Parts: sequence; structure tokens; C-alpha cells
Amino acid sequence: MHLPTIALAAAALLLPQTVSAQTSSGSGHITPPRVASAMPRTGAIVLDGRLEELVWQTVPAVADFTQTQPREGEPATQRTEIRFLFDDDALYVGARMYDTLGAAGVRTRLVRRDHGQNDADYVQVIFDTFHDHLGRVSFSVTPSGVKGDAYGPNGANLDPSWDAVWNVATRVDSLGWTAEFRIPFAQLRYPRDAVQTWGLQVWRMESRLNELSSWSFWRINEVGGPPSFGHLEGLHIARGPGKAEIMPYVVGRSTNDPSVAAGNPFRRSREYDARIGADFKYLVASNLTLTGTVNPDFGQVEVDPAVVNLTAFETYFPERRPFFIEGGGLFSFGGLNCFFCSNVSNPNLFYPRRIGRRPQGAGNAYGAAGQDGFADIPDNTRILGAAKVTGSVAPGWTMATLDAVTAREHATVQTGTGQRLGVEVEPFTNYFVGRLSRDIGGGGFVRGMVTSVVRDLRDSTLRTQMNGHSEAAGVETNLWWGRRTYRFMGYLDYTQIAGDSQAILRVQRSSARYFQRPDRRNGSNSLFTHAYDPSLTAMRGYAAYGRMSKEGGNWLWELSSMVKSPGFEANDVAFNSQADRIWMNGTVGRMFTRPNRFARQMAFLVGGQQAYNFGGDLVDRQLEAYASFTFHNYWDVTGFVIVSPPRVDDQANRGGPVIGRAGGFNTFLQVSTDSRKAISFSSQPVLGCRDNVCWASANLSATLRPASNISFSFGPAFNDDRTRSWWVTSVADPTATTMFGRRYVFGQLRQRMFSMETRLNVTFTPTLSLELFLQPLIVSASYSRFHEYDRPRSMERTNYGANGGTIAAVDGGYRIDPDGTGPAAPFTIGDPDFNYRSLRGNAVVRWEFQPGSTLFLVWTQSREDMASVDDFEIRRDLRGLVGTRPTNIFLVKMSYWLGL
Repeated sequence: MHLPTIALAAAALLLPQTVSAQTSSGSGHITPPRVASAMPRTGAIVLDGRLEELVWQTVPAVADFTQTQPREGEPATQRTEIRFLFDDDALYVGARMYDTLGAAGVRTRLVRRDHGQNDADYVQVIFDTFHDHLGRVSFSVTPSGVKGDAYGPNGANLDPSWDAVWNVATRVDSLGWTAEFRIPFAQLRYPRDAVQTWGLQVWRMESRLNELSSWSFWRINEVGGPPSFGHLEGLHIARGPGKAEIMPYVVGRSTNDPSVAAGNPFRRSREYDARIGADFKYLVASNLTLTGTVNPDFGQVEVDPAVVNLTAFETYFPERRPFFIEGGGLFSFGGLNCFFCSNVSNPNLFYPRRIGRRPQGAGNAYGAAGQDGFADIPDNTRILGAAKVTGSVAPGWTMATLDAVTAREHATVQTGTGQRLGVEVEPFTNYFVGRLSRDIGGGGFVRGMVTSVVRDLRDSTLRTQMNGHSEAAGVETNLWWGRRTYRFMGYLDYTQIAGDSQAILRVQRSSARYFQRPDRRNGSNSLFTHAYDPSLTAMRGYAAYGRMSKEGGNWLWELSSMVKSPGFEANDVAFNSQADRIWMNGTVGRMFTRPNRFARQMAFLVGGQQAYNFGGDLVDRQLEAYASFTFHNYWDVTGFVIVSPPRVDDQANRGGPVIGRAGGFNTFLQVSTDSRKAISFSSQPVLGCRDNVCWASANLSATLRPASNISFSFGPAFNDDRTRSWWVTSVADPTATTMFGRRYVFGQLRQRMFSMETRLNVTFTPTLSLELFLQPLIVSASYSRFHEYDRPRSMERTNYGANGGTIAAVDGGYRIDPDGTGPAAPFTIGDPDFNYRSLRGNAVVRWEFQPGSTLFLVWTQSREDMASVDDFEIRRDLRGLVGTRPTNIFLVKMSYWLGL
């Protein structure tokens, strides 16, 4: 297990909040369901949260809630009554939340939409509109009127990025608080039947008591979810949902960039631009929706954090574009969506940020411009159009397809002699993704997914750099049995890429597989690609995963294995950083969900995992122990220790032979205070040594809430990593016979990092907010004790100038003679030391001026500086950032929702 996995395990095991508690899929009720009735609206309703209309008194109430927290299985201490009405256009929900202290017992905060449930009272209503025991839509509200909504199709996690157009009003009174919902049927998807039965669940959080209660109850150690929902009966829907929605947008932007070089003919320090585009939806059938976009917006309201990546692997950034975010769960495939999972490099088949990325041939334009030239390169590849069709095509069948077309992009180049020319930097490309899912008995599903990328490679240079086309296909299954106590998850994927031999060679030599490794044990290149071959014009691979687990009850366990063949490659439209691996994992755990004298809840896990490459090398082995506690004061403490024996590393030489790596340990501790308080803290000290790396880090996250509508958080973090052997470069040397004719130069690296994410959120109304974000980042890297490994699969090495060879500082680098008076020729390397400073921040005003329509005012500022020094001094580096001239971007964006 790695850090993210264990942290997620703690959340899943001990904190059954509404979203995680419903992460399940399946069909068939486990117990007889509770039943609620919806009645026709026979009188007018004023949506003011008062519930004073007589019609509300004619409706039977949903009541008798049961605690999930803190006293599992006991009746809720606070009474809740939920009533349902409907007319031809909408569903109405009237909610009365009683409190024994009246208004004084109500706890609430004023925050922006979808952010109000962490430390406030709320009521959440969830519908399984197709009654397939898989999909859900959720609507929630706090006493301050802060809305939340989410969509979880076909057993996927609830996705809060889904923003439906609906209304709600709340009121706090002497009895507690009330909420009055109006949810248009046009925002929902449901069968064509005139009389409907929906799955129903209602959750209520009483923050003062930290009491989470539900109408349809299941225990913390049970999977629950839609198969355990109750029924909402009596809905008579006269017509189908709304046919169409369109949301046009307009963006205006001002950029002030003082770093623009003098004499640049393509850019000015101050520039202005504007864009327009639109997203639209059309209901093809009552349960099938066409969603499209024309010229989707790339102006991000939130900025990606600054990172320094010294590895050979790509950095992952989450998707932020609304068109690709909404309904993203429909395109998930092979995800480890489970109560607790060992951490392996899970293959995914779709990563939407590949579509419309920065042109991949930008380097060709810079190369054509030369050192004294200039290049005008588009920031992003234009998406000419994209569309997706999602929904149910037959009872038990769900479909999701997406097709996107991106433009052929050119850069204009001016050489140092003044010559102008055009360079193609991205080909015309079509992306396709399709997923079909079938529900099966016993609470499971079978899914199939295919992806395709086809490029029109007319440019001869791009043809050698990019695949002409790539395809992927996979099938996965999820099966439950034993009253949803036992589970099997599995999938099988196939990938294929094709193109010019030089393009395929680039993929063979990538960090995911390093086919060129000289000591690699090659297989064959028959159906699946295993052997290094510069003449290949196609590469094929597969990935497979199987996991058997017990996920209900107090004792939990899992056994799993994953295989990624060396030729597995899906990165044209997915994100996969690792192939050539065989993983094996096993974990057993014990949960204590009822309070005892020591804690409210506890969880313990022990397990192990190991990994081999296809050559049979042991590249990973770990034994881990984990514990988590929620104490009576609602403080959480989580800790784990991982112990690893020595192994080999087939990646450290970046295409060179396998070398030995030392074993070690890793420890982690996280302490979090009660998040409901006005001041709360979380700290995460980490200490470890593994694979020739020792690290220590200390993170502190503090949140202050001086008023109900203000939240201020800051998180200083300091890392000090000391790597005894970090790759620097490699040079050809025919005398280095034991290392196959190359010398792989490493150095001892000390990397220190300071960062502090700071956020200030001020919410004026549930639809008007101001958010401020600031992140300083300082990273220094100091290299010393340069050395090389003496032979493959060994940890023995020669330290230049100490036990072999010589090293001397020269202007801007080092001159190394690897064997002194021996036959090897000396060589020179650059000085890899650096000091990087960054300051990023933005201010965002968000105003939802009417349901579904939003105005953004955004100011983004960034400062960067790089110095060839190896020391780390926070005061000096922060002063240096302040003195650096910033880049400022001012952006205004308005989107307007139209229901047709």
C-alpha cells in the first residue's frame, strides 16, 4: 500500500459519509424495502421554506430515522419528516428537521454550492429513478440554503460536478429548520411508464451531535447502497422530461506578461482576446441524452498547482472543463472502486485531458526557430466539436459514447535571420470512447469499453513522433454474493498502436517499459509485443486484474493480482505510467464500528504485496500494518508502517541495466481534530528510508472559521529528501563492458521543498462567493558524490574521486574521468543543482445570477524564478519571488442556461 491508498482506506472504513456510504452497485433488495408515497399537488405552493400550505398536511411523512453515527442502529435522537408532492412539471420535497433545542440547536455555514456538508446540518434526498439499484441522483441542502447535487450512474461514485437546475428554500424556526425543494422532471431521467416507482434514501446530519441518520438503514460494516434503498411510490408523470438545454458562454481575457522577450513579433506584454462557445443537451429518448460542445472553454477558473518533477514520469492533473467533467463516471472503466483496495498501478482507458492538450509538436517549432528566433504556438489544440450520447438503451443496459475532433494546428516561426515559415505542431485528430454496461443478477454488472484515436499525419516530422492510430478494448465485471458480503472484481484490456517505425520506437523506449534495457529478457513479438525491435510499426499489449474480497462484516480480507504486459500502451487517450508488471496483493482487516471505552471506532489492516517484471525480476515487495482510530472527542488518528526488503530496480537507469536497491521502511502518522470546530487542525509527519532514499516531511493544515460565512485555511509543508543515488545522465563508453557500453552517472541528491497552500473563502449568499488561493513553492536540489554502479543487479558503486576515477569542477559543470589513468575517456556533465521558486494565486468571484447561469470574475497571478544554486533559504527565496515581475491574467466569463 502507498500513502493515498491507506488514507482512502481510513475514510472508507471509519467515516461512512453519504457519498462513500453509497458507493455500490447491484440489483435485488437485500431486505424488504421501506415504502414512501408521493401525492399529486392539489394546491399552490410558494417556495419559501415555510411548509405552511395545507397540501403538505395531506401527505404521509417519511419518518422514523435510524442512526449510522454515533450510535449505530439506535433510533435517531432528532425527529425528521419528509413529504413528497408532484405535478406535471416537478417533484416537490418538504422536509421538517426537528431539534430539541429549537433554533439554538441548528448548526450551519454559508459556503458555495456543493461545499456545505462538512461542518453543518444537512438533509440529503437520493433517488434511484430507474429503480435498477445502480444509478442515483442526489439533492441536498443546509439550513443556510446551500445546495448540493450529484449524479452516480450505473454504480459509479456520486459525481458532485453535476449541477442540475432546481430550486430550494430553507428556514430556521423555533422547532428546528425546514427545507422546500422543487426539482423539475426535466432535470431527471426515468422510464416512460406513466406510474413510477423510484428507489429512495434520505440522510440527515445533525452537526451539533455529529449524528448521521438515515431512513433506509444499513450498518457501517455492510455494503448497502441502492439495493438497500426504500421505495418512492405513487408518482404519475404525465409527460417525458425536458427535450433540450443550451448553455452558451462568452469569455474575455486580458494578459499582462512582462517575460515576453523584446522583439518578439508574435506577442506583446499586454494582450486581449475573447472566445465564445456553447454546450448543449438534447433528449433523444426519455432515458438517452445527447450532449455536445462547440469550442469548449479552456480558461480555467482554478489553477493547476505548481510542481517540480525530477522523475521520468508524467505528472497527472485532474480535468477541469465542464463538458468533460459532467457525467465523467459514465466513462470510468477498471477503477478500483472498493471498500478497501491494495494500491497497484491501475490501468485506465480514458483521460479527457488528452483531448485538446497543448500541441505535441511544439518542440519542432522551437527547433525551427533556433536560439535567436521566435515561435507563435497555440496554447491548446482547438476542439472543433465534441459530443456524447449517454443513458439507458434497454432495461438493464447503459450506454456512453463520446466523439471529439481536434484541429490541425500550425505554429508561425520567425528565425534569427527574419525568415517566416509555418510548422505543423498537431495533426487533425479524431477521438472516440464508448462504454456499454449490462446489469446482472446478484448485484453486479458486466461492462465493455472501446477507445480509438486516429490522426491524419501529413507532416513528415510528426509522423515519426506520434502514433498514426491507436485502439483499446476491455471488459470488466463486478459480482456480489452472500448478501453482498463477498465480491469479485476483474477486467481484461487489450491495446494496439500503429504508425511509423520511429514513432513506435519512441514508445518502446518510454519510461513505462524501457524495451531498450540491455539486460532485458526479451520474449517474442507475436500476438503481444515483448521484444525490442526498432523496425516495428505496431505494438500490442494487455492488462488483466482479479480481486476476491470479503467486504461485509467486521472481518475483511482481499486477494488480488494485476498483470500489465510490456506492450500495454493506451496513452493516446488515457493515462498509464507503468507497464511490464505483475502485482500480487493480500490484506486482512478488522473493524470495530461500535463505541467502546477507548474509541468510537477502530480499524486495523495488515497485508503485503510484491511485483515482478516479465523478466522475473523482483521489483517490489512490501509488508504493511495500518491502524485508524476515531476517539470520543472526534479526533482521528491514522498511522501505518511499511517494511521493504532489498530488491532490484529496472527503471532507475532510465533504459540501462537493472541495479540493486536497498530495503527500508516508511512510517506515516496523521492526526486530525474535530472538523466541526471553529479552529481545526491536521498534521502528517512522515519518516522513511527505502530504495536508497531517506525522507522526512511535516505538513500542517489548519482551518479557521471566524464567521459562519468565512473560512480561512493554510497548509505549510516541508520536505527534506536525501537520495543516496539519483540518476543524472548517461554517456557512451565502449570500455564500460560490465554496463553494456555506457556509463550511468548518479549523484547523491538532497531535495528540500517548502510550500503553503492558502485559501480564503467568503460567501455572501448561497449563489455569490469570493475565493482566494495562494501557493508559494520553493524547491532546491543539491547534487554531490557523483558515482556509477559497477555491475548490473548490484548495489556496489564507484564514487568518483573517492574509491575510483577523478572529478573536478569546471565552468558550469564537472569533468569526470571514470577510471583515472585507465583507458576510459573523460567526459563532462552540466551542474544539475537548481533553486526553483514559484508563487501562484487567483481570486474568483462566482455569482449564479439565476439557476444554471453563472458569472465568473477571475484574477490569476503567477511568478517564477530559477537560479543555479543548491542552497535553500526560505526568507531569501520568498524575497526573490516578491521581486520577480508577475504575469497577470484577468478573465470574465458568463454562461447562460436556456431550457427548451
